[in-house]
Amino acid sequence: MKKNPFGDGNDCLDGHMKQQFINGFYPNRCPYCDGLMKNPEDYACPGCKALLPSFSMERFAIGGYYCAAALRYDGSYAEAVKRFKFKKRAQYAPKLAFVITSSVLQIFTPEQISTIDAVTCVPMHIRDLRSRGYNQAELLARRCAELMSLPYRDAIIKIKYNRKQHDLSGAQRIENVRGVYRCADKSLVRGKNVLIIDDIITTGATLGACAKALKSAGAKNIYCAVLCTTVNY
Repeated sequence: MKKNPFGDGNDCLDGHMKQQFINGFYPNRCPYCDGLMKNPEDYACPGCKALLPSFSMERFAIGGYYCAAALRYDGSYAEAVKRFKFKKRAQYAPKLAFVITSSVLQIFTPEQISTIDAVTCVPMHIRDLRSRGYNQAELLARRCAELMSLPYRDAIIKIKYNRKQHDLSGAQRIENVRGVYRCADKSLVRGKNVLIIDDIITTGATLGACAKALKSAGAKNIYCAVLCTTVNY
C-alpha cells in the first residue's frame, strides 16, 4: 500500500462541460452521503472528503493482472456504489472516477502509466444495459480516460448472458465468466497497453476474463483499476 495524495481535486475537474450539463438536470450530491454539495466540481463534500482513506489497495485479477483499488466495499462506500448502479445516480461518475484515477497514479509506477495507450471498461450484456440504462463501469472509464488524457475505447463486448457473480463462490465465478467476453476489434488493442476499469473487484474473475479476451486479441500489457474492493477476499 502507498499513500494516496487526493489533494482537493478541483484542478482535475475544472472545465468539465459534461458534468456542468448533468448538474443542470440533477442536484449536485456527494457520492458517499448523498448530501447536496455547493461546488459541482469537487469530488466529495468536506465531511466525506476528510474520511477518505489515505491508502489505496493493491489487488490482482485472475491471471495475475495488477489492479489498483481505491476504497473498501463497505459502509458509505458500498452505499455509494449501490446508489450509482441502481438508483440512477449517474452524476456520481466524475467524482468517483477522480478517486479511481488517484489510486492509479498512486499504485502504478510513472513508467507503467506513461505506457498506457487506452482505457476501456468491463462491458454489460445488452439485456442488463437496457434494464439499467447505462453501464456504470463505462461512465467511470470514460471520465478516468479524460482525467489521464488518454483515449477511451469500447474494446470489450459481452457475448453471453450469465449469472450474477455476487451469488457465486470463487470457483463458480471463474467458470461463470468463461467465454463470456471477447475483444470488439483487434485493431483497437493489438500491441497496446490497456487499462480496464470496473466498479468492484471481488475474486478478480471478471476482470481476469476481460483481460484474457484482450490478450487473446494481441494486447501487450493489461492493467486494472476499480473503485472498490470487497473485504472478504
